[in-house]
Amino acid sequence: MSQMNIPNDPVMLYSYLNTKLRDYYSSFDALCEDLNLNQDEILAKLAVMDFHYDKEKNQFR
Repeated sequence: MSQMNIPNDPVMLYSYLNTKLRDYYSSFDALCEDLNLNQDEILAKLAVMDFHYDKEKNQFR
């Protein structure tokens, strides 16, 4: 399975992922596994804007 098309802009990616996490996924791991996404690439891209995953809240902050 190929990687899902996700937003490239960090702010749009942040919003996209938080929506998916809120509505469909119980964790970032589950989201990445289901959508075949590279966690390290996403975390690095969001860290540029100082967004980090909060496991307890299941969202990027």
